[in-house]
Amino acid sequence: MRFDENADLDTSTIEDRRGGGGGGGGIGGRVAVGGGGLGIVGLILFFLVSALGGGGGASGGGLALPTGLNGLSSGQQASEQDIASSCRTGADANTNLDCEVVAVVNSLDGYWSDTFARSGQTYRPPNLVFFNGGVNTGGCGSATSDVGPFYCPADQKVYIDLSFFKELETRFGAQGGPYARAYVIAHEYGHHVQNLLGTSRRVQAGDSGPTSGSVRLELQADCYAGAWGNHATQVPTSSGKPLIVDVTQADVAAALDTASRIGDDFIQSNLGGGRVNESQFTHGSSAQREKWYSTGYQSGNPAQCDTFARGVNLG
Repeated sequence: MRFDENADLDTSTIEDRRGGGGGGGGIGGRVAVGGGGLGIVGLILFFLVSALGGGGGASGGGLALPTGLNGLSSGQQASEQDIASSCRTGADANTNLDCEVVAVVNSLDGYWSDTFARSGQTYRPPNLVFFNGGVNTGGCGSATSDVGPFYCPADQKVYIDLSFFKELETRFGAQGGPYARAYVIAHEYGHHVQNLLGTSRRVQAGDSGPTSGSVRLELQADCYAGAWGNHATQVPTSSGKPLIVDVTQADVAAALDTASRIGDDFIQSNLGGGRVNESQFTHGSSAQREKWYSTGYQSGNPAQCDTFARGVNLG
């Protein structure tokens, strides 16, 4: 996947809190929704994995990440001005990880704005917050990078420590690449869509199990990510030209590979001691996550993503 080098980027919904501290205490207020595979709903599972020392994924290797502003020395503060001055065009997005995320966010906001408008509704873009190590949210308490990317419905913001992408490659053994990283961001924006539509309120905090509301919510977010992916090369910027170009089948395969490696069964069996316990599923199995991403991608229609429909086969 590449970006049109001449396309303009919009950094107005990006907040950069790297170097600003945060984290520490626990999650409070309205429960945040995750994530690239971990998320706050699956936080207990992650702590189990950490306590057991991990293991599993690839031993190094993987695709090298683009450079970015996130290589800050201790105490150095990044800012929205740094992002705005560094991330101006698609050419920047092709070489800088920060700008790559900005470009994906621009595409997601464009897609969902158009999708909502066609159904007579108004899409309100979330802000995306870069952080390092830990962060204090506006309504979901504080969290560390261990949680992975997550969405806080109380403040309608997506939070991400960009080191998670390297974690996916080195610990989880994912192929990586820009389109796979875009899937992770698109999944979190799927949670924002669920919040705007009221779907998130159908799930009780702590709900778990292979057909639980938590799993249905996560699989729907995967499906929404796939629907965006289907249209990614067609979403125009303010110039009227698509921002994203050259999405290949290898890109799609990399996204599906990522989905498979953040399934509950993969995490439990490869990183959590080897035993799969379906009663603790909060995000869905690898096969389910691949299925629902594919459902969205192949149909390009968010209406096909109703994982809450009576009698629906979650896979």
